[in-house]
Amino acid sequence: MNEENVRQLNDLSINGNEDNEEIIYVNYESEKQMPDIMRLIQKDLSEPYSVYTYRYFIHNWPHLCFLVSYGLFYASQFFVKAVAGEKIIGAIVCKLDLHKKMVKRGYIAMLAVDEKYRKRKIGSNLVIRAIKTMARGDADEVVLETEITNKPALQLYENLGFVRDKRLFRYYLNGVDALRLKLWLK
Repeated sequence: MNEENVRQLNDLSINGNEDNEEIIYVNYESEKQMPDIMRLIQKDLSEPYSVYTYRYFIHNWPHLCFLVSYGLFYASQFFVKAVAGEKIIGAIVCKLDLHKKMVKRGYIAMLAVDEKYRKRKIGSNLVIRAIKTMARGDADEVVLETEITNKPALQLYENLGFVRDKRLFRYYLNGVDALRLKLWLK
């Protein structure tokens, strides 16, 4: 990773939620979280994914799945434990593998934040966590697709340094075109 890319990555800071201390970021831990992840993503994304798609990503790259929980928590220096009302309000699901046997490519497969909790930088923070984890895994680049009509998603990713790489015509089942976005890390 060159110095400029390291500086840009370090400039991506994960913003705390000073206004709402009940929001915490957690790593994927077990299959018990799968129904909550699926519920959240199915509600927000246009593509219908089967449980096998979720399992493909989450079981192969569990360290690249991050969740946002909302509820009442007890925190000590060793753990954070949900006390009451824990609810998953955000999730990102990613992978990291070789692309064309040459480039170590990170891929953001799914990102969703419950509509009631948007505009709090939760989506940006999830993407930043994923990018930083992929960079530690020696990723050369990170890519994703999003609907060309999804202006909030385009703005989120472009604000984080992603650029429009390719238009994919009628990519989604609903007939909408996609834009492939790319962030070069090296």
